[in-house]
Amino acid sequence: MLKHEPVVPLFRSTKASARPTGHSCCRFCGTKLQHVFVDLGLSPLANAYLKEEELSSDENFFPLRVFVCSECYLVQLEEWETPENIFGDYAYFSSYSESWLQHAKTYVSTMIDRFGIGPKSKVVEVASNDGYLLQFFVEREVPVLGIEPAQNVAAVARSRGVPTRVDFFGESTARALRREGMRADLLIGNNVLAHVPDLNDFVRGLKTLLVDNGVITIEFPHLMRLCAECQIDTIYHEHFSYFSFITAEKIFAAHGLTLFDVEELPTHGGSLRIFAQRTATGRHPISERVVDLRQREIDAGFADLSAYLAFGERATQTKRKLIEFLVSAKRAGKRVVGYGAPAKGNTLLNYCGVGRELVEFTVDRNPHKQGRFLPGTHIPIFEPERINATKPDYILILPWNLKSEIINQLSFARAWGAQFVVPIPEPQIVS
Repeated sequence: MLKHEPVVPLFRSTKASARPTGHSCCRFCGTKLQHVFVDLGLSPLANAYLKEEELSSDENFFPLRVFVCSECYLVQLEEWETPENIFGDYAYFSSYSESWLQHAKTYVSTMIDRFGIGPKSKVVEVASNDGYLLQFFVEREVPVLGIEPAQNVAAVARSRGVPTRVDFFGESTARALRREGMRADLLIGNNVLAHVPDLNDFVRGLKTLLVDNGVITIEFPHLMRLCAECQIDTIYHEHFSYFSFITAEKIFAAHGLTLFDVEELPTHGGSLRIFAQRTATGRHPISERVVDLRQREIDAGFADLSAYLAFGERATQTKRKLIEFLVSAKRAGKRVVGYGAPAKGNTLLNYCGVGRELVEFTVDRNPHKQGRFLPGTHIPIFEPERINATKPDYILILPWNLKSEIINQLSFARAWGAQFVVPIPEPQIVS
């Protein structure tokens, strides 16, 4: 096996020894957390991109240790940083992915057709980001409201004509909106459930804001896919929880909401879209897809603690194989650069101890990230044109869930023989 000492970023102070801001109990059922799902060591906040003048300053690292609840099987992190510090000024903008925009546009058309959403309806999206989705409802003359905690991101949504309220969503926000006369016929939350530290407050808020016969749709990465494909890079501090369908079903049921349908999606490496209604007043029958997925998860071991405890060794193998690939490329005189500066890439690179000696730089279409450096590893982020100027041998696709879109964007790199590599579950050259 190739020998390689991971490059551990130097820092003079850390919060690693501090107590977590929450307590070490399940954020849903309150059971004491005693079982480790996977331990990815110390890592900085995955979206804390650095300016050049910050490279010599203290950088905070936090334990990236994931637990599984022995009662409800919710996979979760301890809370080491507050949501306000994580999301107050955010660098993630949904609209920079063309495939994600198409996903949102298709969703809007489907919901309008399926549930009769129209000009007399009210659509609310929680964590609405830059208006990437609600803009398509606006085009169809459907009244909307976005709720987004990051002021800089909300400002972009407003510039697109999407009314957006800057707030962290929960029961208090929902009650305030109800007093103002706002109720949602369709209530949306895409890739927000994992970001919520107080799940019970959040789901109570959803029920509070929903009209009696309304529908909630929530999308989140599917824990079953994370485990099947060892998607360790989807774990980072901004993601407090990781959900199977059976656990999500328990959480919503505890607050008077029934999951009446579910769709399995290819987004983010494999996601679920769940459909919820008020248990007492909802009018939609339970679909066969709910029954089928629930049973498949049970058959796969997601109602058995032992299945969760076997994941840590698989994570170690993913780490070892990526290091071996990069070291071999370096020894062969090959140049490796990255594409993308996603949060998931920062988890992976920090866990593997990969720095600039193995990945020279990365590029990203998001101008808010260009000119900055990845947290922890300090790999510089450039504009995509840098790839054409430097002509590397390998392009490591960090947002591997968008590999087809990215390879199409970089098709010109084949002219000098560049090869595309995805790192999960192990390095693979893709075309």
